[in-house]
Amino acid sequence: MELDRIATEQRNDKSVHIDRLSTIEMVKLINEEDMNVAPAVEKELESVARAVDMITEKLQNGGRLIYSGCGTSGRLGVLDASECPPTYSVPEGMVIGLIAGGKEAMFKAVEGAEDNEELGALDLKDIDFSQNDILVGIAASGRTPYVYGAMKYAKSIGAKVISVTCAKGSVIDTFADCSIAPMPGPEVVTGSTRMKSGTAEKMVLNMLSTGAMIKLGKVYGNLMVDVKPSNEKLVERCIRVVRTATDCSREDAIKALTQCDYHPKTAIVMILCNMNASDARTALYKANGHVSDAIG
Repeated sequence: MELDRIATEQRNDKSVHIDRLSTIEMVKLINEEDMNVAPAVEKELESVARAVDMITEKLQNGGRLIYSGCGTSGRLGVLDASECPPTYSVPEGMVIGLIAGGKEAMFKAVEGAEDNEELGALDLKDIDFSQNDILVGIAASGRTPYVYGAMKYAKSIGAKVISVTCAKGSVIDTFADCSIAPMPGPEVVTGSTRMKSGTAEKMVLNMLSTGAMIKLGKVYGNLMVDVKPSNEKLVERCIRVVRTATDCSREDAIKALTQCDYHPKTAIVMILCNMNASDARTALYKANGHVSDAIG
């Protein structure tokens, strides 16, 4: 059978007696297996870097980053997409996570949705996916019909496609323009890909979105300078970011932020270049949003 050949479905020899271990022995074993994830991802960094550059190019030209996945993989894509607007102030819809079965599938499995190849394409059509966008297909096993259907449609209209899988040489792996396939090894519970495979996928998605946002100028040094002040914690973070970047007082940071609608990036340029908010915005526009270039 096909499952017998899939890397993520193999049995882990180290955990064949996990049901007989003490609790501390059990969690130690899980932890030891989790230590295989980062080295597995490390082997794929060249592909990750290539994917980041592909995504950045599309976003710079007004395109969108779309994730497509099922189950755990789909939820990870939705999670990554949902965190981009508050973290980097990107417009709603610039990064979108699609999951087989729709919003309901985030909380409850929708039977049969992941086996529907046509549904993957239909979900892309519903958001007017075009060749200006870029698709990331996520499937630990590398064989999910919903994901393959989305990738197949994206390719058919000339869009770029990236795959994230834990089964090197799989259908979606070989079908992508750029394939990322960390191999963390068999799960401690056979086939439970929400564990090591899910962790590997999460690490990769973190790098894809974060890397693209850094290259778009939404980070200065290592500071989150495009954070949206949507709650009390994030308002305080805006103040701390401006103070850290400029070595100014809390009062001066708040004064500058108040004058620029609490946009840390603009406030930083205002303070460092002794500009008003309008001139700071102009400087940032000319620098394509990069603080380092605006104050250069």
